[in-house]
Amino acid sequence: MGTLKTEPARTRLDLLAPPVAAALQDWPAEAPVDVDDVLVAPIDADLADTAAFCEAYGVGLEESANCVVVAGKRGGEIRYAACVVLATTRADVNGVVRKLLDVRKASFAPMAEAVESSGMEYGGITPIGLPADWPILVDSRVIATPHVIIGSGVRHSKIALPGPALGALPGARVVEDLARPV
Repeated sequence: MGTLKTEPARTRLDLLAPPVAAALQDWPAEAPVDVDDVLVAPIDADLADTAAFCEAYGVGLEESANCVVVAGKRGGEIRYAACVVLATTRADVNGVVRKLLDVRKASFAPMAEAVESSGMEYGGITPIGLPADWPILVDSRVIATPHVIIGSGVRHSKIALPGPALGALPGARVVEDLARPV
């Protein structure tokens, strides 16, 4: 995990967005990954964007995951989904994601909507602690990765956890080829 100095996330709630902290406090005992395997590390908020973060902290793009919020409309209703993909890939928004959301057109949710709806900072949105009615679509490459680094809900820290944990989150669905290599 590069040069990150990690510690159990539930001991450093100050490094997490409130919805993320709440989700960790309510982490199910029967989850396939113990809550103490979810780690957090402080980072420079100016280096939160994936490429800058990976370079500054010596983390490979293949172990860094991004969570993007996608929106689409159907019958006047806006449908959101969170897509979790490795930094070496890009979510297939207008193919796979659009079909899974059952909408005509899907696109990245506007920043203000994503921030307000998630309760997290832009550039730090994570699948942990998202609204319960949002599906979490996880590319199968992510769960095949032993450990991944992902946002913490804020820009000044990152979460490190086993990749399979992301596929086991409430509302998560593992999807083959959700993303395409960059």
